[in-house]
Amino acid sequence: MIDYLSQHLWQIWAVVAVLCLILELTAGDFFIICFSIGAVFAAISDPLGLGFYWQIGVFAIFTLISLYFVRPFALRYLHKGEEHRVSNADALIGRRGRVVEAVEAGGYGRVAIDGDVWKAVSTATTDIPVGASVRVTDRESIVITVEQL
Repeated sequence: MIDYLSQHLWQIWAVVAVLCLILELTAGDFFIICFSIGAVFAAISDPLGLGFYWQIGVFAIFTLISLYFVRPFALRYLHKGEEHRVSNADALIGRRGRVVEAVEAGGYGRVAIDGDVWKAVSTATTDIPVGASVRVTDRESIVITVEQL
């Protein structure tokens, strides 16, 4: 078995490349894909007759080249505008929802937004009844501030 693998190292490099691609799908920061690129070039070097240590060198060199050239290019063009994108609870600001538990003036209630129910407070001096449409104006921890539409 070891003799077979030592004579067909390209298969191991191919498996490493595919595993790195699968791991890249979970990360998405274009770091692990550089190792996959290095493994592809190492797999290509095996049929060319290069020994194991040369394949390790090819793997290291092409991985470093990918880190310095491919990754910045991919980040620049494929993650365009992500630094300005809001996420998590900050993405709720400006969204519309429906009151499922009356929001009392000076108290709390519950608002449904896209199937999720959030604890809500209002700055209005009157209660917001159940079924009313509201818009999220602010967020403090897990409590959202709403205004009636």
